[in-house]
Amino acid sequence: MSTSTPPPNNNDNHLLSNCQRIADDADFRALVRKKLRLIIPATVFFIIYYFLLPIGVGWFPGFMETKVWGDVNLAYMFALSQFFMAWVLAAIYVAAAAGWDKREHALLAKFGLDTKH
Repeated sequence: MSTSTPPPNNNDNHLLSNCQRIADDADFRALVRKKLRLIIPATVFFIIYYFLLPIGVGWFPGFMETKVWGDVNLAYMFALSQFFMAWVLAAIYVAAAAGWDKREHALLAKFGLDTKH
């Protein structure tokens, strides 16, 4: 039994044509660059910050056991700070994504594509 894909219809060709036109557009490339300028540094920061806790506990246990408040030590404080760091990064991303969405809708409108879902 042979499986073959059906030939593309005119709607598929039209969609591919629009995708290629958008991908070639300077505004689209600028939007992608703008997104990467936040996403890549934020991801690198998150990974480094996340792994500082196990590195600190593993290689600097005496320092991480330093009492800060009662029985709470630096390791516990750093672990707690990771929740706040994640919330702050998420808030920054959500705020930035709202702007990206506006630019995306403007870009789609530029090409006459429906932006209503």
